[in-house]
Amino acid sequence: MVYGKRCHLPVELEHKAFWVVNKVNYDWDKAGQARKLEIQELKEIRREAYDNAVLYKERMKKSHDALITNKQFSFGQKVLLYQTRFKFAQGKLSTKWTGPFEVQTQFPNGAVEIKNPKSGGVFKVNGQRLKAYYRHKPDAGEELDLNPATNILG
Repeated sequence: MVYGKRCHLPVELEHKAFWVVNKVNYDWDKAGQARKLEIQELKEIRREAYDNAVLYKERMKKSHDALITNKQFSFGQKVLLYQTRFKFAQGKLSTKWTGPFEVQTQFPNGAVEIKNPKSGGVFKVNGQRLKAYYRHKPDAGEELDLNPATNILG
């Protein structure tokens, strides 16, 4: 059945394996102390990783907050509102700014109350979604040439 090799019963194998393990780890107290040290080192490594993650998040928050600018608006100033809602038929060259709107009130937390001059509706928005509206008023003598053949730079 084993083709010329010695036959070992599972009980013998288990018994021999027990004695080998016992021989390698003869001092159970020493092995237990080593295992406790490994577990403590693992806890220290985990704590260090957690602290590093907290430091990283603080640095990233600081760098992102540095990009936020405080915009100041005055009463009656014209502003444009960034449209964040998804529009299904919007083309890639269409503008995402709507307006102009009139500023009614600016709150200390950055919110701004704006009024739609067409409908008269007043609502609050985040001040980061607004930008000042500057309308170009052409001079009375200024003419615009709309012929593309004459507008070529050269």
